Amino acid sequence: MDFWPEFLANSWGREFVAGGFGGIAGIISGYPLDTLRIRQQQSSKAGSATSILRNVMATEGPSALYRGMAAPLASVTFQNAMVFQIYAVLSRAFDSSVSAKDPPSYQGVALGGFGTGAVQSLILTPVELVKIRLQLQNNSYTKLHQADPYKGPVSVVKNILKTEGLKGMYRGLTITLLRDAPAHGFYFYTYEYMREQLHPGCRKSGQESLNTMLVAGGLAGVASWVSCYPLDVVKTRLQAQSLSSLQQYTGIVDCFRRIVKDEGYHVLWRGLGTAVARAFVVNGAIFSSYEIALRCLFNNGSIQTENAI
Repeated sequence: MDFWPEFLANSWGREFVAGGFGGIAGIISGYPLDTLRIRQQQSSKAGSATSILRNVMATEGPSALYRGMAAPLASVTFQNAMVFQIYAVLSRAFDSSVSAKDPPSYQGVALGGFGTGAVQSLILTPVELVKIRLQLQNNSYTKLHQADPYKGPVSVVKNILKTEGLKGMYRGLTITLLRDAPAHGFYFYTYEYMREQLHPGCRKSGQESLNTMLVAGGLAGVASWVSCYPLDVVKTRLQAQSLSSLQQYTGIVDCFRRIVKDEGYHVLWRGLGTAVARAFVVNGAIFSSYEIALRCLFNNGSIQTENAI
């Protein structure tokens, strides 16, 4: 009966809940664009995001754009809460010379983000594996390589455990680690740097406007995706394949060499426009929702706003 009052009475609990709100806002706002990005990355014949969208709407319906969302949505509260918690700890641990009353240094921010991304990959790999398998379902790739359609996230997990074992749930762990560690360094560094540039002094006062949160968060997402996008393309190819796939990549280097040889270097940037658009929307929503929820929880619902950046 007294769990929630006690849980929200400490800063960890409030930050956990705020992180959950941020994650949910990010998933819902950007999932359709994420589906388009995955399909662009997987096939050289997929076409532009607009053509994929038209084809999906005509042949599969609007719900196809949200296929597989249950997996990341179910884990997003815990995942996002852990990300913000780990970042808060590591950003100070890597630069202990900064006073607890002052914001972490930019060096601490970058290193803390790097460490956060590395830890997050352990949680994210199985979730993204399930998501990608569902997002690619019913397209030309799946029709060639998969006999029976998945009914949902549970169906995917059961199939992977049955055919590939527990190890199969962590297919793509190494490439996810290589992608997320540096990307999160860029992510948090860009956010902290841009919010301070847009609203001088806000890193210490914590009173930036909603516009600042949206723009700084959006730019942070763009910076992180641009820095890691080729690795994300390789990750998608590796996680899309199963033991029954006709085309088998033996590892990261083999996948990189073969897709470049077959499709050219431009394949490593296919879908970047869609990813960047999604990143700006999603991460603006994540940071805004997180900061606003945190202010409500810490200030009893009082949110200070400003009219301009």
